[in-house]
Amino acid sequence: MSALQPVRGTRDLIGEELRQHRHVIDTARRIAELWGFDEWATPILEDTRVFTRSLGDTSDVVTKEMYTFLDRGGDSVTLRPENTAGVCRALVSNGLTQALPQKVFYAGPMFRYERPQKGRYRQFHQIGIETLGAAEALADAEIIACGQAILDALGVAKDTVLEVNTLGDKQSRDAYRSALVAFLSRHEERLSPESRARLHRNPLRVLDSKEAEDRAIVADAPDIFAHLTEAARAHWEALLKWLAVFGVPYRVNPRIVRGLDYYSHTAFEFVTDRLGAQGTVMAGGRYDGLVEEMGGPHTPSVGWAAGVERLAMLADSPPPPAAPIAVIPVGEVVEAEAVRVLVGLRRAGIRAEMAFRGTLKRRMERANRIAARAAVILGEDEVARGVAQVKDLRSGEQAEVPLAALPERLRTA
Repeated sequence: MSALQPVRGTRDLIGEELRQHRHVIDTARRIAELWGFDEWATPILEDTRVFTRSLGDTSDVVTKEMYTFLDRGGDSVTLRPENTAGVCRALVSNGLTQALPQKVFYAGPMFRYERPQKGRYRQFHQIGIETLGAAEALADAEIIACGQAILDALGVAKDTVLEVNTLGDKQSRDAYRSALVAFLSRHEERLSPESRARLHRNPLRVLDSKEAEDRAIVADAPDIFAHLTEAARAHWEALLKWLAVFGVPYRVNPRIVRGLDYYSHTAFEFVTDRLGAQGTVMAGGRYDGLVEEMGGPHTPSVGWAAGVERLAMLADSPPPPAAPIAVIPVGEVVEAEAVRVLVGLRRAGIRAEMAFRGTLKRRMERANRIAARAAVILGEDEVARGVAQVKDLRSGEQAEVPLAALPERLRTA
């Protein structure tokens, strides 16, 4: 019988990979807390309408990628493909729309049925922050600046570039949409099949196409700046001003549109050339109408998400875990005392381990295998005198230490 394997597009996180994964999340959590973001944890499983309402019927996520099924009660549920919609649903569900703004950090698994590739899996993990209930461009800039601070803390900022764009307000977008459709229609026969399908449903997504034939056409497409209303232009100019105040460098990229339907005004991506074609490591923007889709009041909001797997590939390695202490009883008679020593060391905050069985030789071999920095050796004579033999496994030096002094001795060793 063949051994069972993980489902395609999923993987186990073990050892160093898990430490790197956890390092990304813990670093982001720490920085986000400094910036005033509180952590929320929403369900992995949501009512399907949370996503069909928010992501738009024409988005790739809804049409191709969601894991949706009927539960035993006949209700349609979906494994979350992203978490912004869930956070907005939680805001409404928990009656928090009267206590705005809410600044939220989240971390956890997401699910999309797409072709697995470097840094992208069907079960993947994201970190993200959202500011719910702030219409000011200062909120957009703070979100971006906090993202850069997280990238900097991970050692990734030096390898990324912030690209920003505006999608304007609805009036700006409607005018731009008409101009873009008129331009693309003149080249419709040369567009990829996917872009031809998007042309009249969601033409802005054509700007985001990775197909060579589309990119050649889009290079000459009009941009939105000529179609911005006065209010939309003021928001855009304020964003750039506040980014300068925060000290965040950027470049304008009028082709950033974001893949989901709920974005307006600010759209941005931190991109890198270290991951090949999958160069986006953090992306987001403003979504002023999303909370309304969840049944709440008009709540201007802004946020971003970042893939933990991609960040883990780029981030500096975390410090290695502390080398353990190996507690080694010599004979069964002293095992109970050895366990008491083990518990005392752990209570003192010292990583310590003891093999469940084996001779002195076997236990010493295991101490070397787990890269222990010292061995606490207990025989009947040592226990009777209230001492232990402490052997430094790096230098080979050995000394007799009173049991009561072990935590202090080993904490400073």
